[in-house]
Amino acid sequence: MQRFFKLSNPDLLHEASYVHGEWIQAASGKTFIITNPDVNNAVQSSHSGFLEYRGYTARKRAQLLLEWHRLIGESKEDLAKLVTYETGKPLAEARGEIDYSLGFAWWFAGEAERIQGTTGASSCAERRVLTIKQPIGVVVALVPWNFPIAMIMRKASAAFAAGCSMIVKPSPKTPLSCLALADLATRAGFPSGTFNVLTTSLENTPSLSEALCTHPLVAKVTFTGSTRVGKIVSGLCAQGLKKCTLELGGNCPVIVFDDADFGQAIDQIMALKTGPGADPANNFGAVTTLAGLEKAASPVKNVLENGAKLRNGSGRPLVLSSSRPRLVSLAHLTSCSSVSNLKRPQTGPNVSSLAICISCVIPVRTTGSMNWLVFIASYVFTRNSDRLWRLFENLEAGMIGLNTGNGSAAESPFGGIKQSGYGKESGKDVAVAEYLVEKTGTLTVM
Repeated sequence: MQRFFKLSNPDLLHEASYVHGEWIQAASGKTFIITNPDVNNAVQSSHSGFLEYRGYTARKRAQLLLEWHRLIGESKEDLAKLVTYETGKPLAEARGEIDYSLGFAWWFAGEAERIQGTTGASSCAERRVLTIKQPIGVVVALVPWNFPIAMIMRKASAAFAAGCSMIVKPSPKTPLSCLALADLATRAGFPSGTFNVLTTSLENTPSLSEALCTHPLVAKVTFTGSTRVGKIVSGLCAQGLKKCTLELGGNCPVIVFDDADFGQAIDQIMALKTGPGADPANNFGAVTTLAGLEKAASPVKNVLENGAKLRNGSGRPLVLSSSRPRLVSLAHLTSCSSVSNLKRPQTGPNVSSLAICISCVIPVRTTGSMNWLVFIASYVFTRNSDRLWRLFENLEAGMIGLNTGNGSAAESPFGGIKQSGYGKESGKDVAVAEYLVEKTGTLTVM
């Protein structure tokens, strides 16, 4: 790490799990191995932290979130370096991720004091109906590597606003970013056990995740990842009837109509410079694993074999080396004869390494042959306002970008539909509600 980047605050670099305010190694004494005893200790710690933290007033929770926001902002450059080192994305993009992430701490600090119960009329004259909302308990967050700061901030900020504690299991590829966030949360004043982190290797991720999902003291699981794994997580949670939020895979179509400036957009995309993320001149960084490199390049090969034409670029790996940056060149494809040629798993984690622009027409109303498409988001570009409205109503996706390629913000509900999962992250009321239980009281007035 220090070979490529020098942190202003070296204390943010940690290489151990974080449980109850302490940096710990696995019980086995081995590096990157987490077993069930470690899980139980972490959950017991989080439960203890929850019992204390749930007693904090909404204003106190808001103040802690704002202090976390301040500390993260002060550490922006160091956090961006960690993100670039772990993910390969350019420093400029990593800085943008930190700015985006800060919005969640700020937004949910306000949401903490917007959590309210209700009073209602009863059919019986002598009765009153009341409701209160309370934190659900210990939450487990299983997060991927492509946005290691933002994914955690979106989940943890909502959970902390509600009064929950959280155990984060980060991707084995990006543990350093998560551990730095935990360090800053402790400095902000969150009590021990409120934010625990368990790191592990790729090989041990399934067993660790299962142990967390099935632990009796875990009340909720929030997962971001593939649809295939999301179904497994959902099944594990169903065994204990645990609340679950799933933000799953999706191939997000971009529909550009002939009244939009498509050519200019393509020219701008193809002008992007690919190279190591540490170089500030680069717009697209390296993929961090050889498996990810091949996954990023495979969709181009697929559509070319099915009749598409390559306008420019290649989409092929530029470097296939275990010791050098793993880069993929950009590609612009046209003449895609059928959208079915694009059938493939989500390429999501490689968006920083591969851009595919498709020139083809897709009907809004489709048949069963399109069932494989999992839409978390869709994007439409046109100057026709009526067309924008029709597509907003008819496209089957959880989020629709209308003349914008970025529809995600702390104040906007985030989540997909169908095979892209269920539950909402961010947005007013709905995100915090994922971490609350509602109780009903019936009062008899004597």
